[in-house]
Amino acid sequence: MTTKPLNPDAALSLAFAVVASSTAPLILLDGEMVVQAASASFCRAFGLQATGVVGKPVFDLGKGEWNSLKLRSLLGATLNTNANIEAYEMDLRQGSEQAPRRLVLNAHKLAYDDLGHVRILLSVADVTDARIAERLKDDLIREKSVLLQEVQHRVANSLQIIASIILQSARRVQSPETQLHLADAHSRVMSVAQLQRQLASSGVGEVDLKAYLQDLCASVGASMIRDHNQIALEVQADKAVKSADASVSFGLVVTELVINSLKHAFPDFRIGKIVVGYHADGGDWTLSVTDNGVGIKAADPTAKAGLGTSIVNALAAQMGATVEISDANPGTAVSLVHRAAAPTEPVAAA
Repeated sequence: MTTKPLNPDAALSLAFAVVASSTAPLILLDGEMVVQAASASFCRAFGLQATGVVGKPVFDLGKGEWNSLKLRSLLGATLNTNANIEAYEMDLRQGSEQAPRRLVLNAHKLAYDDLGHVRILLSVADVTDARIAERLKDDLIREKSVLLQEVQHRVANSLQIIASIILQSARRVQSPETQLHLADAHSRVMSVAQLQRQLASSGVGEVDLKAYLQDLCASVGASMIRDHNQIALEVQADKAVKSADASVSFGLVVTELVINSLKHAFPDFRIGKIVVGYHADGGDWTLSVTDNGVGIKAADPTAKAGLGTSIVNALAAQMGATVEISDANPGTAVSLVHRAAAPTEPVAAA
């Protein structure tokens, strides 16, 4: 069954009815840009009287604010081509004392068999309030970003001061054991301070892991390695970006493992090297600290795990990683290994 096309008069009558009953701001124009019909919504939105709109050129509406070069260009292009104009934005200026209104226009040519009945259907959406809301949101985001960076700077500076006080205290005390504990505390504080500095410089909630580890190791080395010709500390890491939370965990693990190597791997002024490594393959990653020191010694069954070991084990569990200790021949390698869960195969229906 085929439907008969509407004759031009019937089609125009239908278009008039649609526009008149529309709740959206719509106007119907003829080929001379004279308004043939306007929705009540359009008249209300722009403070126009319905009786003074129909039969008037669209460019003469209001107090001349619709006489815009952009609008003339838009409607001319719609009339002279078969292209529909979608989401065209323009400002409507209604006097020098009022801010311009931001409009989004959509223009469609309605062409019938009779070329004399060409019409343009123009929809007008006022998005002024939406654009203001977007700007306010963007301004708020920028303001919060600046505030966050300032807080991060202040936190980093405060941690730096705390670390300096701890280091000064370590130099004043006489007990070697107390000095060692204070040096450990200094390195742990510096680990978090370096992270705060990275966050402040990046301006986002993510951290360049390689740069962070390099800065962290430089800080730990400066405070704990007396002779850098004797012990070298190096970072070999893939390019990676981590969240702030993950970076804190990575930094604390590296700090603990480097401190442990410096304490135990190079007795009697032994010359050596410590390498901090990070390598990733998809969701799998390995974080390691390897030294070429004296190596793994026989475990003492009466020995208890130290604070550093407890911290590393707890952080590994938090990150879903396992701790692996191996002989580096010479030296020791301690690795946190994370394996991404393999996708499960769908079970075939019987």
